[in-house]
Amino acid sequence: MSPQIYWSLLAMAFVSGALMPLQAGINGLLAKEVSSVLNAATISFLVGTFALLALALFQRDSVSFETLKGLHWWHWAGGLLGAFFVFTAAFVAPRIGALLFMALVLLGQLSSAVFLDHQGWVGYKEIPINLGKIAGLLLILSGIWVIRRS
Repeated sequence: MSPQIYWSLLAMAFVSGALMPLQAGINGLLAKEVSSVLNAATISFLVGTFALLALALFQRDSVSFETLKGLHWWHWAGGLLGAFFVFTAAFVAPRIGALLFMALVLLGQLSSAVFLDHQGWVGYKEIPINLGKIAGLLLILSGIWVIRRS
């Protein structure tokens, strides 16, 4: 992989993460407008679905019905997990604030990532847990405690 592509991927990951608290806030405001967190999450997913559908149609990147029939139950879980995050963000973030919400999301993401890497599950390279990774998670947990207290 060229250094240019590598740095572009890093930038995309950073921007994606930077937009998460904005998404949570927008969905929280949407929930107030439509008087329902569930309806706000549904609207958010519909907009995202239509955007992705338009891109897929533009690229003529269709999936056959036979391919869809052959998927395992857990292949569908990614959408459910995304829906859970959007719903949780719309409900929780406005109540506890963007910083605490995102710090807790980060701790959850990194805790899960350490476990998934250690097990080598869902396509990740097997990378053992070590003391440095546990120390890093404990530092983030300490940061959450400081954020919560201030």
